[in-house]
Formats: sequence, C-alpha cells, structure tokens
Amino acid sequence: MTILLFTSSSLISVAKDSAARRTRISCSRDSVVKMQKNLIGTDSVYSSFSLCPCGRRHFLGEATTPFLPISPSYVSRASASNSTDVLNKLRPPKADWYLELYGWFRTREKEKCEKEIACYKTKLFENLVGKAERVLEIGIGAGPNIKYYNTIPNVSVLGVDPNPKMESYARKSAIKAGLKSEDFKFIHAVAESIPLEDASVDAVVGSLVMCSVTDITQTLNEIKRILRPGGVYLFMEHVAAEDGSFLRLVQNVLDPVQQVVADGCHLTRHTGDYILEAGFNGGVDINKASLSSFYHLSPHVYGVAYK
Repeated sequence: MTILLFTSSSLISVAKDSAARRTRISCSRDSVVKMQKNLIGTDSVYSSFSLCPCGRRHFLGEATTPFLPISPSYVSRASASNSTDVLNKLRPPKADWYLELYGWFRTREKEKCEKEIACYKTKLFENLVGKAERVLEIGIGAGPNIKYYNTIPNVSVLGVDPNPKMESYARKSAIKAGLKSEDFKFIHAVAESIPLEDASVDAVVGSLVMCSVTDITQTLNEIKRILRPGGVYLFMEHVAAEDGSFLRLVQNVLDPVQQVVADGCHLTRHTGDYILEAGFNGGVDINKASLSSFYHLSPHVYGVAYK
C-alpha cells in the first residue's frame, strides 16, 4: 500500500446514484454468502455481539479449542503449482525496475504509518504470546511486524507477498529483530491462494493488506483453511469512512486514482464487515481506531478472529 498525498484543490465533485449503490452492495453481499458456501461447504455460523462501555464490540462463538502443537507441514507440488497460476493471473508479472521502485516506496511509507499504529499493534500481538509458534503473515512487505514476533517463544514466521523484491527487505527486518534465518521463510504468492496445507499454522496476521487483495472473500477462506482448529487471525485494516461524511466524499474521489498509483489499494472497502461475515467459528473481537497522520486512511478496524 502506497500513501497518496493530496490537496484540497485536487478534490472534484462526484455524483453517485444511491439506489444503484444499494443494489450493488446487496448483490455483493449475496455473492459473498454464495462464494462461502461453494468454497468451504460448511453451515453458516452465527455470532452474537454486545457493546461494552469502552465502545468495543465482542462477537462470541460457541466453542473455543485450546492451542495444540502441530506437526510440520509440507507443500504439495499440486498446491504450489496452483498458487503460481493464481499469482500470475491476479498479479501479472511486472518489470523488475517497477517492483524494486514500488518496494522502496512501500518501505518508506510504512515507516511513517508505523509510528502511529505501533501502540495498537503491541496490544494486538500480545494475543500470540504462549499461543502460537508457527505464524503466517499475508502481505508481509518489508516486514514491519516482524519485531513484534521476538517476544513469542519458539516462533517461526512465514511471509507471503506477491512482490518478490520485498524478500530482501523482509529478511533485513528479521535479522534486525533477532529472528534466526531458519525461522523465517518468504513465500512468493498471493493471499487468495496460499501454498500451504490445511490446518498448518497457529496464527495468520494481516496488516494493511486487505485493501489491495483482489478477492477479500477468497482471502478469508484461505485464512480459515490454513489455520488449525483454535488458531487466530490478527488483523488491522483501513476501511471506508461513514456514509455521508466529508471523509467518505474524499475517499470516493481519490479511490480510483489510489488503485492505480498504490498497486490496487482501495479506500472504500468495508473490510470489517467481510471479516464478521466470514464465519469464524470462535467469533470475532473487533475494534475501531482513527489516525491523524493520514486523513484519507483514518478509519481503521483491528482485532482477532478465532477459528
């Protein structure tokens, strides 16, 4: 994700047909439900929620499965081949100079963003201590989150990213964080098709990545597939502002340009709703936050989903 800077003079008026928009949203949610049934073939899971005084919504499931040790997972040739096909389809190969340049810009802008969201991440990653050893991070990029793993005993990290040039940056972050080279593996793939076996990781982490995946529903299905029973999905994502707000108007104006210059990053996605509707058996604990540094990316959701 690349930060797009703008000025007030760059805003233009945008007229939208609200009835058509509601129709598109309704169709989209219907298709989400259909895709979940076709892809994972499971019964729908319903979670209740309550709003506590602190403003957090707690979505509670029926059962919780204790964390258990897992045996090493091996990637089959078939799954690796399929993952490569999906990668090339969703992210057609680009020139090395573009991948290098984008990797450099992505590293710089994440450094700015990290300063403000670090406090949220510190609390979020505490959910892994003593509960997860094999962790997969989607959209690992330059590895800004790797420093949070060094408090987890016996941890091994798998990093997935569609840009192969990010591997060198991620490995530097791993070394700086004190992670042994044998405990970090970079996987060139997209989150929609992860070349790992079912129930093969303890936790999945995603930070500012759902904005740029091609298919959110399929990505969430992959996360549930590779998580072992009792595993957790940690997330922190920027989302669309409230309908009718000035910030939402700004996002609507900038969104088409953002997708072009920021490698597919969307400003108006309701990622929190997708996660809530994904059918995590153990429920979802979701929170909201606002950032002052990047106005058009201000609304964020973060939390934990339990398989």
